[in-house]
Amino acid sequence: MPKINKKAVDTAIPNGRDYVIWDSELPGFGLRVFASGKRSYVLQYRSLGRSRRYTIGLHGVWTPESARLEAKAQLGRIARGDNPAEEKQLDHQALTVKQLCDLYRADLEAGLILGKGGRSKKAKTIYTDLGRIKRHIIPLLGTRRVKDLTRADATKLLKDVMAGKTRTTVKTDKLRGKSIVRGGPGTASRTLGLFGAILTYAINMGIIDNNPAHGIRKPKDQVRQRRLTEAEYRTLGRMLAEFSSDHAYSTSVDIIRLLALTGCRRSEIIGLRWDEVDFEGSCLRLAESKEGYSIRPVGLPVLEILEDRRPYADGEFIFTGQRNSPVFGAFPHHWDRIFKGSALDGVTAHVLRHSFASLANDLGFTEVTIAALVGHAKGSVTSKYIHTLDSALVMAADTIAGYIDGLLEGIEFKLTTNSLDRSSRKSTLEKFLAAARNSAEEAARA
Repeated sequence: MPKINKKAVDTAIPNGRDYVIWDSELPGFGLRVFASGKRSYVLQYRSLGRSRRYTIGLHGVWTPESARLEAKAQLGRIARGDNPAEEKQLDHQALTVKQLCDLYRADLEAGLILGKGGRSKKAKTIYTDLGRIKRHIIPLLGTRRVKDLTRADATKLLKDVMAGKTRTTVKTDKLRGKSIVRGGPGTASRTLGLFGAILTYAINMGIIDNNPAHGIRKPKDQVRQRRLTEAEYRTLGRMLAEFSSDHAYSTSVDIIRLLALTGCRRSEIIGLRWDEVDFEGSCLRLAESKEGYSIRPVGLPVLEILEDRRPYADGEFIFTGQRNSPVFGAFPHHWDRIFKGSALDGVTAHVLRHSFASLANDLGFTEVTIAALVGHAKGSVTSKYIHTLDSALVMAADTIAGYIDGLLEGIEFKLTTNSLDRSSRKSTLEKFLAAARNSAEEAARA
């Protein structure tokens, strides 16, 4: 049995089941290692002839040294006849959903609640989770005792949010800002998922033994199938050309073009930094994305837009807001101004992302290649040590971005997508690229 110190905690490896490492110096003091990878400090002792286990707390909130001091303090209480495990159990029995949410929120904000890939949740995800807790979970279940929760309670939460029972309008921290809480199937499904995660947290804390939210059928999120047709790409090109003549909209126009030409998420482009652009490698090296670190191959039209902005670079971010703010806050307003009431009313940044991937499929690229281009987890290029991307990925990015750029410039060209003949598709694509090059040469001469 080793002494429980920082080295012992850091080297404790999950092995598929929960286990305890006991301290070599302080009897009963141990480190519980969960199958999930979490670690907590515990104290095992006897009271009234029974063996009892008291959970001190999670590693991260507690250090090995502070947990050891707490264990000694509790052993002193036990020697005087107190029973800390029973006291804690009584506290847990009286714990309400609101109090549980407060505990969860504290660990969430401390970075102790892990999301996908074992990483701490991002600020935007935390903000969204806290909103669902505050607007839906606490109003509907906040006064209920956690130990009394049933499957029927979780089902009712789902149905009440679907029915809009938590619908409200609240003021936000922003000047004249407001948040409209509507509810609905999508919100209900995600809120129940979060509630299930909070109850799993309660299980890991030893508050309850089972999760009543598990296994409840949730409404299926609406699958967004909207994509731009080639005619709509040309319409988008004309709209962007019209607004690009207004200097106030030039930044937003560049952002929209990059969204269309890369398939990136809106936050990835708006928050893009100059040090994340690899001009020589023809890629974006995103320090933070939904998948964490991610490399995105990009086509020449993308690099040309970024090169044009280089002379005006005056900060860390490519798209800066007023007074050199790192956030270009005008973009949502500009998006509405450009699209609302137009032939493309209802188009979102996700539609541009989905259209990029769909058009890549039309051009004959494989699912794995497309996943690497748009940063899906199953095909994302994530190694920080990759300096030169596979030329096939760069070629794919060039081809897709070139095709979309041609459509935005108004080239009347129809790609045949219903043919599975490789030679036919290749011939069609070569004709298109030749037409795009000729168009570019004519524009340069003009």
